[in-house]
Amino acid sequence: MSARASAPGPDAEATAGGTPTVARRGRLAPVSPHYKWVALSNTTIAVLLATIDSSIMLIAMPEIFRGIHLNPLDPGNSFYLLWMILGFLIVSSVLVVSLGRLGDLYGRVRMYNLGFAVFTVASLALAVDPFTGRPGADWLIILRIVQGIGAAFLVANSAAILTDAFPPNQRGLALGINNIAGISGSFIGLVLGGLLAAIDWRLVFLVSVPFGLFGTVWSYWKLQELAERQHARVDWAGNVTFALGLILLMMGITYGIEPANGHAMGWSSGPVLTLLLTGLAALFAFALVEQRVPQPMFRFGLFRIKAFTFGSLSTFLSAIGRGGLMFMLVIWLQGIWLPLHGYSFSRTPLWAGIFMLPLTAGFMLSGPLAGHLSDRWGARHFATGGMVIAAISFLLLMRLPIDFDYATFAAILFLNGIGMGAFAAPNRAAVMNSLPARDRGAGGGMNATFQNSAQVLSIGIFFTLMIIGLSSTLSTTLVQGLTQHGIPPEVAARVGAQPPISILFAAFLGYNPVRALVGAPVLASIPAGDRAILTGHAFFANLITRPFHAGLVEAFVFATVVCLVAAVASWSRGAG
Repeated sequence: MSARASAPGPDAEATAGGTPTVARRGRLAPVSPHYKWVALSNTTIAVLLATIDSSIMLIAMPEIFRGIHLNPLDPGNSFYLLWMILGFLIVSSVLVVSLGRLGDLYGRVRMYNLGFAVFTVASLALAVDPFTGRPGADWLIILRIVQGIGAAFLVANSAAILTDAFPPNQRGLALGINNIAGISGSFIGLVLGGLLAAIDWRLVFLVSVPFGLFGTVWSYWKLQELAERQHARVDWAGNVTFALGLILLMMGITYGIEPANGHAMGWSSGPVLTLLLTGLAALFAFALVEQRVPQPMFRFGLFRIKAFTFGSLSTFLSAIGRGGLMFMLVIWLQGIWLPLHGYSFSRTPLWAGIFMLPLTAGFMLSGPLAGHLSDRWGARHFATGGMVIAAISFLLLMRLPIDFDYATFAAILFLNGIGMGAFAAPNRAAVMNSLPARDRGAGGGMNATFQNSAQVLSIGIFFTLMIIGLSSTLSTTLVQGLTQHGIPPEVAARVGAQPPISILFAAFLGYNPVRALVGAPVLASIPAGDRAILTGHAFFANLITRPFHAGLVEAFVFATVVCLVAAVASWSRGAG
């Protein structure tokens, strides 16, 4: 393994005054002092688009399934539901390191421009899905994966482009704005998806096209290569083993939360264990390969840099704590709180996104501010303090009653956003500043992979903890509640035997679970008063309150512990 730090080349730090330079006709010429703001504007739009599209389908999923005439609650269609949501995240996690390394080799701006074009074409193709039913769903999954490839190009190279363009004393602010835009984009996508899907589900994808076209042309004409391009071979063996291992692991996590062999989850099933063990074996092979090839894609030597190692570890842990939070809050709001407060199931997806806006506001307020202040006083205290604040917010969420006062809930969400933002921007800047100039693409890609893969892992962990909490009492609660209102015992038993993940998906998608699971013929056979209660806003919400709260407490305890461990890792980076 080559652990040798690369010597600085003619990059953004080549001049004594910190002014970026670019190679032109064999000599170094200064770049316009306004260039750094052009780079920041363009890369922020790119990262915002990529992260908006990572979540925009969550709220829009009911309208998308109706648009392609596919029932999302049909057990055979859970595959499509999961892969429409997670396919984008998985491919982004898998490719971001490789594409960051390719940026180091062949030009960060060139790879970034290609990503903008791929992302835009995929967005247009998603909007014109010509099929219905399962072929229509297959089209969306495939194109979502292509869109994720484009997003990976953008995310893998944006931080390196910014680090090249900005002097060290301004990188915290620049990376903070860029990173907070990316994180807040996942929450903006929730609201935007609900608004657009209410008009036409195709707008969920079409909205990215004009911005993608603009960004593609703008980046092609205005962005410049400021870093010295390395001459090296592509590490194909490393790329293949890494991609294979990560894909298999994430597939195992995805299928682990689905029921299998009569169990509520599939973690003990043969296929899931095979996926997980084979994925781990491939990653072990990847580690061996990377220590033997002369020019590895994954620079293990970078882990000798203390700030990079502990910064990346805290990135991974914070993403685990944050990644599943969005799903839990959406289910909490859509499945229980909003129906209890008179919102119809068809309206809950949009309003769940709106009521989560304080979280986004906290991110957007604290991120750039903490990034700017960390340029002057260092990242350690801000990043560590941010994780402690996030842990406190999870403890406060855990103590809330299920039917909470919204002002209190909004204040806790805002506090969580403040903490996550205070961590994210200084931590990202510290990680990128710790890297040798030539390794910024690879190192930034490694850091992004830790963050993206942790989000998928977090979803699996949060759903698992939630299902464990639900499994203990949900079946009995459902059967008792349904039979009390005239549902025949055999039908109530069938509904009670439904896996908890089906109940969670029903709430998550904004469906009335009782109507969907019991069926219209059975409901028509019972007295009108009972039918009105069963299909009303509050029955299902009241029914699952206690089982749901048990699962929620377990998930938030886990998130609290992870954030505190992330705080310890962040403090361990040392001064600076």
